[in-house]
This record gives sequence, C-alpha cells and structure tokens, in this order.
Amino acid sequence: MNWRGWSKKFLPTLGLVMISSPVAVQACSVCYGDPDSGQSKGLVWGIAALLSVVVTVLGGVGSFFVYIAKKSPTDKSDDARNS
Repeated sequence: MNWRGWSKKFLPTLGLVMISSPVAVQACSVCYGDPDSGQSKGLVWGIAALLSVVVTVLGGVGSFFVYIAKKSPTDKSDDARNS
C-alpha cells in the first residue's frame, strides 16, 4: 500500500478516535487553567525572557538610527553659504 492510500484510511480513523475520547485530548495545566503550577510559571518566565531579548534588539537598532541621525549634517545649504 502506498503512502496516499494509507493516509486516506489512517487520518480519518485517527480523527474519529480523538473525537470519541475527549479525555485523551485535554489541554495541559497551562491552557486548562492552573495558574500556580510550575509549568505555568515557567511559561511566564519564558515569555518574559523572549520579550526582553526582542526589546533589547529593537532598542539597539533604534539607538543606532538615532546615532546616525544625530551624526549626519542636518542642512547642507548652511555649509555651502559659510564656505
């Protein structure tokens, strides 16, 4: 039996089994609602760590552009008149 024939029979059967036994597909403690579990606390710390990395990188990029904007001459016509 080739892959397509096998998947056409197996995937609907798997879906039926998952629908008929809802106990097997319950959410974990993070999604289901125990905010005091270790898994939920780890998720919160993971999100905080990733967010701090993103903020640091974006702050570095923004400060680089501010540095470039301050360093560049603002009006070249003043330089031409003073020469």
